[in-house]
Amino acid sequence: MVSRTDDEDLAVIKDWWQQNGMPLLTGVALALVVVFGWQGWQKYQSNQAHGASLVYQQLLEAALEPSGKPDAAKVAELANTLKNEYAGSHYAQYGSLFVAKVAVEAGKLDDAASELQAIVDKPADDSLAELARQRLARVLAAQDKADDALKLLDTKAASAFTASREELKGDLLVQLGRTDDAHAAYEKAKAALSEEAAVGGLQMKLDDLAKGDA
Repeated sequence: MVSRTDDEDLAVIKDWWQQNGMPLLTGVALALVVVFGWQGWQKYQSNQAHGASLVYQQLLEAALEPSGKPDAAKVAELANTLKNEYAGSHYAQYGSLFVAKVAVEAGKLDDAASELQAIVDKPADDSLAELARQRLARVLAAQDKADDALKLLDTKAASAFTASREELKGDLLVQLGRTDDAHAAYEKAKAALSEEAAVGGLQMKLDDLAKGDA
């Protein structure tokens, strides 16, 4: 066996380094970028969520004052902050729901409809989509647009929303004078509820329709 000299060993090491050293360093560097980048992104997301929650809490305080009169200007200002700095987040869209609520209470139905439509068009999740959709339908009904409201509800809803969706449909159909269809919608809503939950206002609506048919 022929032994190599130190110079030969060094040459082998240099040759290996030229072939493999840079790719290894690049791989390590990329791994570090991924690890620290992911940690940085998680920290950013956490900071964003924390910041949005603080603004949202301020909005709640402005919208739910003990006096019963929300500070409309403050609500709008904080909601705009949520939209601009935390666009598309759940907090931003819940803020829009409060803006719509304040607008309805002030009789500004067009403003309320605009806020709610924006959520319906691009919701943060399915629950927010349904909540905004049902509230928008009620706003449209208040604007004497019950037909448009019914069309808005002509989509598939998650089973958790069947009762509220069908009861709302019944209300709209009553407004349009379609009592038979309203009765059917109320019955669907009742069937989606537990026996205990179905004996309140919904049953009263069914009873009122029955009296009208008598």
